[in-house]
Amino acid sequence: MTSLNLTIEGMTCEHCVRAVRGRLERTPGVKVDDVQVGSAKLEYDPAKTDVDEIESAIADEGYTAFVAG
Repeated sequence: MTSLNLTIEGMTCEHCVRAVRGRLERTPGVKVDDVQVGSAKLEYDPAKTDVDEIESAIADEGYTAFVAG
């Protein structure tokens, strides 16, 4: 598993947090550690998914995600 910290733009409330957490939990190979307004910490299996797919999953919920750095 590879650790990943994301910055997520467009989140404003707990509904946003639940939407992002739920979508990440449904993404194969992803283990969610924490989701807060504006960020997410997770681990993923590179054999099952990659950063682009994770960012795309979050975009499907209406938010913009990128690797925190």
